[in-house]
Amino acid sequence: MSLMEHLYELRRRLFFAVLGLFLGTVVGFIWYTVKIPALGIPSLGDIMIHPYCAVPAEYRNVTGDGTSCQLVAITPFSFLQVRLKAALLVGSIISSPIWLYQLWAFVTPALYSKERKFAVSFVSMGGFLFFAGSALAYVVIGEGLKVLLSFAGEDGVAQLTPDSYFSFLIAMLIIFGLSFEVPLLLVMLNFAGVLKGAKLAQARRYAFFGMVVLAGLVVPGNDPITMLALAISLCILYELAVQVSKFHDKRKAKRLAVEGFGELSDDEASPSPIAAGAPEASSAASVTGASPTPTATPLRADHRLDDGDAT
Repeated sequence: MSLMEHLYELRRRLFFAVLGLFLGTVVGFIWYTVKIPALGIPSLGDIMIHPYCAVPAEYRNVTGDGTSCQLVAITPFSFLQVRLKAALLVGSIISSPIWLYQLWAFVTPALYSKERKFAVSFVSMGGFLFFAGSALAYVVIGEGLKVLLSFAGEDGVAQLTPDSYFSFLIAMLIIFGLSFEVPLLLVMLNFAGVLKGAKLAQARRYAFFGMVVLAGLVVPGNDPITMLALAISLCILYELAVQVSKFHDKRKAKRLAVEGFGELSDDEASPSPIAAGAPEASSAASVTGASPTPTATPLRADHRLDDGDAT
């Protein structure tokens, strides 16, 4: 394909990806206040405010019968902004099969079959890990809010605004999701030959310490419950990455041993029977050791054409 054809193809793929994102955002915007009782599906707003409602009433501002968990808006556009952000986030998730397919359809013609197989595996695992991390954040964020709001003591009551709460919630979901991608990155580097499983195992102690430090840096508010949940999860995933890398290294070593290259290091050239600078012999000569046999009988000298003869 020419450059212009690539640009036209990119424009077409982007159009369908943006269209899918727009339709998903519309669905998320409507779902924010709409429940589906027949399927037992609550509204998007109820799902997002649930971690805040799980905090005991003595740690947050309550009204009416003392069981409400409403947020307090201080600007006219607060709830509209939150609804748009939530709709865009959910829309990107709902439409992910569409824009991921468009991205794959644009990139895959330039990949070999083996590269396509690895790309599908790593992208699928990456998506699963991101959603797993986000789900863990959704589960533990209620305890994290409880710890943070408890610092107010008996003399203070928290009144969270929609902007501050939903920004905190979305940040936690994204941080946990991206943090779960770190072990997958290590496995990708191992498959690329950059990192060895043995090296990852030797650095396990330092890696665990780094995971704890990372959890302390990225978690907003530095509440111990959320930090501990993230650090333990990252350590478990790192250990899984170590075992997968070591298993891959063993399989690679066995394959190289069968091919006769098992004792070579990664930066060592394979042995060649041809001396440097020597012309390469034909396959028949290299096998039999004899001179190659001509495929046709040469003509006699008087029947040949010299360079000066006319044809």
